[in-house]
Amino acid sequence: MWSWVAHRVTGVLIFFFLFVHVLDTALVRVSPEDYDKVVATYKTPIVALLEYGLVAAILFHALNGLRVIAVDFWSKGPRYQKQMLWSVVGLWLVLMLGAIYPVLGHAAQELFGS
Repeated sequence: MWSWVAHRVTGVLIFFFLFVHVLDTALVRVSPEDYDKVVATYKTPIVALLEYGLVAAILFHALNGLRVIAVDFWSKGPRYQKQMLWSVVGLWLVLMLGAIYPVLGHAAQELFGS
């Protein structure tokens, strides 16, 4: 059940990110100066943490979506759904650990120096 909830929550979060992304990109046509100010705020460590959360949401949503497809279309899928869920969680954790430096490296350098 929790994977169902997490799948819906990550889907909604991704949708809201895309909505905000379209709005801030459209701002370049309305006011380039304000667009530059908004983009400057994206270089802060707090936004880097939000980006890491976005990567986590997209990655979980994608991996769990593949699991849902396997459960729906593979004849043995329902029998192995628990094992596939733990495989998704394990792969997600490994990939998220690998994403720490590429996503948060700049924020760490800004906060703690190089």
